[in-house]
Amino acid sequence: MRLPSWRRWLAGGAALAGAAAALAGSPYRRTIDVAELARVVSEHADHVSAIQLAAWIRARRPGLRVIDLRSASEFDAFHIPGAEHIPLERLVATRFAADETVVLYSELGVHGGQAWVFLRAVGHRHVYFLRDGLHEWLDDVMSPVLADDATPEARAAFASIADLSRWFGGAPREPTGRDGAAGRDDPPVAARRRGC
Repeated sequence: MRLPSWRRWLAGGAALAGAAAALAGSPYRRTIDVAELARVVSEHADHVSAIQLAAWIRARRPGLRVIDLRSASEFDAFHIPGAEHIPLERLVATRFAADETVVLYSELGVHGGQAWVFLRAVGHRHVYFLRDGLHEWLDDVMSPVLADDATPEARAAFASIADLSRWFGGAPREPTGRDGAAGRDDPPVAARRRGC
C-alpha cells in the first residue's frame, strides 16, 4: 500500500529532522574539560572585580552583558546599571553570542560562581562572575573607603576608584587626616545611569 504524497513528505521530513538532530547533538551534552576549568579557576581568570566591571560598563565595552541572577524583587530593588535579570534556572536556555563577554552576579557570589560553571560547561568562553557578588559592588564601587594607613600608591589608586565611584553615584570616603583635619567624605549622589 502506497502512502499519500503528503504523508510520504511528512514521514521523510520527520526522518530527516531526526537524523539531523542526532548528528547535531544537544549543546548541553558535551564533555566538560574539568582540567581546563580548574586551570582557569587557579589562575583567577574566572572572575572580575567590581572595579574592573565598573570600568567596563563606564567604557561601554562592546559585547558586555551583565546578568543578575537574583530574584525579580531583589533586582527591582537595586541592580548594577545595565544588568539584565535572568534567574539561574533560565540561564542555560539563554543565548549568548560567541563574542559577548558575560559577567554574572548574585547576592554574595555563590550562584554567580555556579552559573559560571554552567555556562562554561555548555561552551561559553568569555564568562566571568563577581566573586563577592552584589556586596562587592556596593562596597568597592558605591562606597569605597581609603584606609587610614594607606600608602601613597594606594592613595593614588583610590583617586581613580573614587572618580569611578562618583560616576555611578557612589560615595567614596577618605579617612580623617592624622593632623586632625577632616578627611574627604563625599555625600551620596543620586545614581546616574548614563545610558547604561
